[in-house]
Amino acid sequence: MTPVNTALVGFGPAGKILHTPLIKAAGLNLSTVVSSRPDDVHADLPGVKVCDFETLLADPAVELVVVATPNDLHAPQAIAALKAGKHVVVDKPFGTSISEAENVVATAKAANRLVTVFHNRRWDGDFLTVKHLVESGTLGEVSLLISRFDRFRPLLRNRWREDPAPGTGVWYDLGPHLGDQALTLFGQPDAVSADMAAQRDGSQVTDYFHVTLHYGTRRVRLQGGCLTPAPGPRYEVHGHLGSYVKYGLDAQEDHLRAGIAIGDERWGVNSDGVLTPVSGIDPQPPHAYPTERGRWTSFYEGVAAAVRGTAPLPVLPEEALNVMRLLDTARESAEQGRVIRFKKGLS
Repeated sequence: MTPVNTALVGFGPAGKILHTPLIKAAGLNLSTVVSSRPDDVHADLPGVKVCDFETLLADPAVELVVVATPNDLHAPQAIAALKAGKHVVVDKPFGTSISEAENVVATAKAANRLVTVFHNRRWDGDFLTVKHLVESGTLGEVSLLISRFDRFRPLLRNRWREDPAPGTGVWYDLGPHLGDQALTLFGQPDAVSADMAAQRDGSQVTDYFHVTLHYGTRRVRLQGGCLTPAPGPRYEVHGHLGSYVKYGLDAQEDHLRAGIAIGDERWGVNSDGVLTPVSGIDPQPPHAYPTERGRWTSFYEGVAAAVRGTAPLPVLPEEALNVMRLLDTARESAEQGRVIRFKKGLS
């Protein structure tokens, strides 16, 4: 398969640390970067073209544009790239609202181009393990899943993610990950209830969230914050045949930051979780349960195949829209202090 000529818009932490190595490892041709810091780009990517956004849009050689800029630019830059005839990957979230995201999808359909969202944590090793345990029936009927991103970052930083603007704060940063995983496992919920707060001194954005997805009698709880010195389990999954508990985040981001090469024997290896099976009505002794190896490269491998017409997108635009519906519904629930029925979209 001919490598897909790819341009990356934005060379901040997301573009540099996450997207660049994954694009290259998946076999796409990263030919162009849009950045105001060409020296920084060339230090990491000698020979890559560095230009402004308008120059990129006019380049007929570029097939795929990856938007890795601040959240408020995601939708307008994606729309501009689609209108210029490019396929598009948008870093999460899809936009700052469901209406923005719907405009992106409508533009893609009108332009007959592909658009998808970088929901890379579908390929976290621990999530792949949870998915296997749920789908195989090992845990039985799941009554409760708790999915956490606990952090201890008590001091505010001078960055756009902590400015009071649409699409900022930890819910729009971490919520897309946790929400997409929940929807992947169980589909769209019946209703959503949420509590959100700005807990740190001087914070003007959400830095704590506790969001519950209602599926009949099942509950899925998504939780995150910035004031947790001792993180709780990353996952708790409880069913009538057993429980699974896993501490610690998937290691792939830490591996990328540490410079561990994708394909290294250490890449994507995670610590074990703990499985407590049930025999009859009694829990049995817990035992270590191996965690699958993470494989974020699967996302860009799937994108390349979709651009070449040999496979569907790894994350369908309708799935990404449902994540945006969840983000918006939870925010509304927190603002109004009530349970809100989920307005279901296509699945």
